[in-house]
Amino acid sequence: MLKELKKTISDQSNYNRISKKLWIYFFFGILLFIAFILLVKTGLLGKMPDIDELENPKSNLASEVYSSDKVLLGKYYYENRANCDFKDLPSNLVNALIATEDVRFYKHSGIDIKALSRAVIFLGKDGGASTITQQLAKNLFHNRSSFILTRILQKVKEMIIAIELERQYTKEEIISLYFNTVPFGGNSYGIKTASKTFFNKKPIDLTAEEAALLVGMLKGSTLYNPVRNPEKSVKRRNVVLNQMYKYNFISSEEYEKYSNIPLKLNISVQNHNEGIAPYFRDFLREFLSEWCKSRNLNIYRDGLKIYTTINSKMQLYAERAVNKHISQLQKEFFNEWKGQNPWRLEKESWKEDPDYLWKNLKKTGKFNYLNKKYDGNRDSIMYWLRKKENKNIFTWRGELDTMMSTIDSLKYYKSLLHTGMMSMDPNTGEIKAWVGGINFKNFQYDHVNTSANRQVGSTFKPFVYALAVDNDLSPCFVAPTAPVTFKLPEGGYWTPKNSIKLKSTHVNLYQGLKLSINTVTAFLMKKLGEKSPYSVRTFVGKMGVDSSKIKPYPSICLGSMDLSVYEMVGAYSSFANEGEWIEPIFITRIEDKYGNVIEEFAPRRNEVMRKQTAYAMCKMMELTTLPGGTASRMRSTYGIPYEIPIAGKTGTTQNNSDGWFIGVTPDLVTGVWVGCEDRQVHFRSTALGQGGHMAMPVFAYYMKDIYNDRSLPVSKSAFKKPNIEFTIELDCENYEGNDFDVNATNEEPDPIEGVDF
Repeated sequence: MLKELKKTISDQSNYNRISKKLWIYFFFGILLFIAFILLVKTGLLGKMPDIDELENPKSNLASEVYSSDKVLLGKYYYENRANCDFKDLPSNLVNALIATEDVRFYKHSGIDIKALSRAVIFLGKDGGASTITQQLAKNLFHNRSSFILTRILQKVKEMIIAIELERQYTKEEIISLYFNTVPFGGNSYGIKTASKTFFNKKPIDLTAEEAALLVGMLKGSTLYNPVRNPEKSVKRRNVVLNQMYKYNFISSEEYEKYSNIPLKLNISVQNHNEGIAPYFRDFLREFLSEWCKSRNLNIYRDGLKIYTTINSKMQLYAERAVNKHISQLQKEFFNEWKGQNPWRLEKESWKEDPDYLWKNLKKTGKFNYLNKKYDGNRDSIMYWLRKKENKNIFTWRGELDTMMSTIDSLKYYKSLLHTGMMSMDPNTGEIKAWVGGINFKNFQYDHVNTSANRQVGSTFKPFVYALAVDNDLSPCFVAPTAPVTFKLPEGGYWTPKNSIKLKSTHVNLYQGLKLSINTVTAFLMKKLGEKSPYSVRTFVGKMGVDSSKIKPYPSICLGSMDLSVYEMVGAYSSFANEGEWIEPIFITRIEDKYGNVIEEFAPRRNEVMRKQTAYAMCKMMELTTLPGGTASRMRSTYGIPYEIPIAGKTGTTQNNSDGWFIGVTPDLVTGVWVGCEDRQVHFRSTALGQGGHMAMPVFAYYMKDIYNDRSLPVSKSAFKKPNIEFTIELDCENYEGNDFDVNATNEEPDPIEGVDF
């Protein structure tokens, strides 16, 4: 009995001792857990986001580029991500997410205790425990670790961050934040981008089955990608629909209906090389990179909104005009040189340059590789350069897979015509269309911006005429067509001539510009005085032209210098804008991701010539597009009505290497350049190689589309005559200031319609 009593006392003592230890361990464990939570929360076990970061979570948000008519032109991004608000999310999309990921979302404060307990008891085999808020925390503030201890630490962090997020945001804000941050694969981040990518629509327009499909992708954006795995994607979609039915978000009839709808995608992958205005967007990207650097911003992740001056309709018409004409012109080029190589010697343009191919082959990467491999052995190098291999080449019918040698490929690409086109409003300076080339994916060199310079030829002549008229010379003034000789400062003489012999010994300035007569322009240059090359250079410098590109020689009167489409169009705007140069601009404003305006842009202006001079130049250049003018085919062949006033000037350079046309209306100034990559490659005949044939048709196609689109604010009205007293006479019947008796000859100017010198 005593033994039993002692045993009972001993057992009780052991029980009390064990119980005491268990309570100590329990409280010690709680203290350790609290300490662990505090260490995590204070960031001692790894950085935690502070309150500011929680209120303004950072993510790589794409910057968006918009046209003046509010069309999205493109994006700049590391991750193709765009934000949308809760009001932009359809109820079916929100319900699909809640039914699938977190059915008690509106009842918990960041952590679902019931789901967490179930996950712990069943070790995650009966479903996970992460709430939508925890998943948002993971998406915003860290990447998933594969190391189990680190992953446990991350889970604790997610819980803490989730609780903080619930304090900072409403449930609706958490839902929109979640949809803005989740990845959908294929560099599509956020529901706005995913909706555009897979269904080419806004989130608010998603149908129930489309919303379920996108939510289903969240479990595995690759495994359930509808493009790569359509069957798995549909099965997963139907699982989501079933969850929606299970939790009474849709009826059984709706479930049956939606789950039986076949997969219908409308893929719209956004690519930097595709979409409208790719050359402009690339030019803009370079500008914005410098602009952002000075402001500690990043165009690829700060979600800027850039509002440009480009009009999406005009841009499409410009691109269509280029494609329509250059594709046909390329056929003419190939036909003219059929069986021959088009690269010619500069001074003997009828002869082929025998060294052209070899010089250009030596610039290729393949040549450099072979040259090293075979130690400069030309026979071995040429053997491999002549060997055919599979190549993907650009054609106007689309990209073509073919067998072609490196030499044949070089020959083909060197024979392609390129172009640059820009159109701007001369009253506001806003650039409305920008086409830098024929195909951005294959040819990324931009032929519009100020670094893309080509010889301008006769398109420069109006500046000489304008300076003369601004010095009180009437367009009715009669000038001789005989050659004029200049004594050059370094010695020697220069005597420009016309390409054909003229019967007319004298013409007025109207006719001289209309027919683009070289000797008349040279006469005006000489009449402007000994320092005229400097005067002309200063004059065009006021019009935004980089005067350092112009050497002050008399030959500049015929456009011997190289300038860009951008500069030429900007300079010509002075004629349509009453003598005031207005700087071409391409951005109106830039906003941050919250819609705050960071900067607004306005053009610089400069008074260049008198209003009456500018008006006179427009009237003079109008004749260029009328019968007998160098651009008259605009009316007779391409159907621009004669009653629509259009001024313009063609330009053709030596050996037909460059074809230009610049057209001027009261609302638009548009410049077009066409030529091959190398000046040695060009049309043989002037009939095909002149600016009126190479470049003008692009302008004609463009303007026809614009005039036919009544939604565009482009009028067909005449140039507005300034309400001032004119000191120069525009009506030749009233003009009495000729140094030459017009009645001394009955000769009419020779008809040289369509030919530009």
